[in-house]
Amino acid sequence: MATLLAAIDFSDVSERVLDEAVSAAKAYGCELVLMHVAAPGPEFVGYEVGPEVQRAARAEHLRAEHRWLQEMADRCGGRGVKTRALLVSGSTADKLVEEAGQLGASMVVLGSHGHGAVYNLLVGSVAGGVLKKSACPVLVVPARKG
Repeated sequence: MATLLAAIDFSDVSERVLDEAVSAAKAYGCELVLMHVAAPGPEFVGYEVGPEVQRAARAEHLRAEHRWLQEMADRCGGRGVKTRALLVSGSTADKLVEEAGQLGASMVVLGSHGHGAVYNLLVGSVAGGVLKKSACPVLVVPARKG
């Protein structure tokens, strides 16, 4: 069975990404993998609060993100699409491209936040990074309906 990878960041555009991914997975008969890339953990140098407190807070945050992602996967399953949730940590664009390759994904679906050219020039965009590096088609869902 072919695999479709959908990037979920829990922003406003995530529901639109989910809808497009479910539609594409149904149309192509794909399994859907919902993937969230969590920010890498902080370095514990010079913090007043001990590292144990920081690690515990980060662990709880990651558990919450995984629950939210699994709830989304369960909703997709209820819509007739075989779906699983995947939570990883690292650089978002690099991890999406890496996982798409490892999964043999037929397509990546992700959202665009609609930042301007200056923002993208200075900071970059995840969508732009994935488009440049992906070996499979990428569907970019705009933040706003046109």
